Amino acid sequence: MRIRGAWFVAVGLTVAVATAGLLVVTRAGADTDRCAEFRAAARERAGLVTGSGRDVLVIGDSYSVGLGVAASQSWPTRLPGQVHVDGFSGSGFSRDASGCGDFSYGARASRSLPDQPDLVVVEGGLNDFDQPRRAIRAGFAALMTELAGRQVLVVGPVPAPDRARAVPAVDAQLARLSEKYGVGYLSMLDADLSYLDDGLHLTAAGHREFGDRVAAAVWRGAASAPAANVRPGERRPGRATARRRCEARLGVLRASATPPACVLGVAQRANVGGRGTRLTG
Repeated sequence: MRIRGAWFVAVGLTVAVATAGLLVVTRAGADTDRCAEFRAAARERAGLVTGSGRDVLVIGDSYSVGLGVAASQSWPTRLPGQVHVDGFSGSGFSRDASGCGDFSYGARASRSLPDQPDLVVVEGGLNDFDQPRRAIRAGFAALMTELAGRQVLVVGPVPAPDRARAVPAVDAQLARLSEKYGVGYLSMLDADLSYLDDGLHLTAAGHREFGDRVAAAVWRGAASAPAANVRPGERRPGRATARRRCEARLGVLRASATPPACVLGVAQRANVGGRGTRLTG
């Protein structure tokens, strides 16, 4: 009887281990399939270039891809200019925000800047909700290194119901980092948007509202001159001069009925000071 009982125990353990192994393999397979879907969606979204005029690059997460809606309904289509999108679902500022490898914004910026976009809009933070502050800080620094000298607007996370409690802390950290590096920051904490049933992703109407808020921020933002363009002993250009230069780069007509203010701040290297512009949605 003892042998028989021991045999049953051994069989039970074997079945438990085999079942656990099967669950791990199944989970790994599911994750692999999901990452493949994310890569395919990213390629599809990158192939959709909207608008005309000067180049605008959007780096972001599933919101920029348009997960849950048609790519043509995603919020970047609301922006002025010829808009290119480098989006990857589940990604963020920190390296481990994505479970599909290093798809952090800093890592992707080094691959998605073959030309010189007139504006880079960086959207995200919602997938950094569970990441250490030091990881977000390191990822932001890497991103700013890649974007040094470019006009940059960082758009923070929305208070999506599924992650609403964690969003304010991420928003506050991104605002501080944007100020440190002298780039514009658009807080979306007060954005009243419509969400899909998952409580995380936006409906088509939510994308329209999100995109219109970002577009409005682009038009009304205050410009600053690139620190790298100021030689020792020279005076920093005044706001009006900086705005004229920036508008010229964006191809904005001064004869416009409502001349927009320029785009929001210039990314500077870590050892360069500067104050960013914080806006609310």
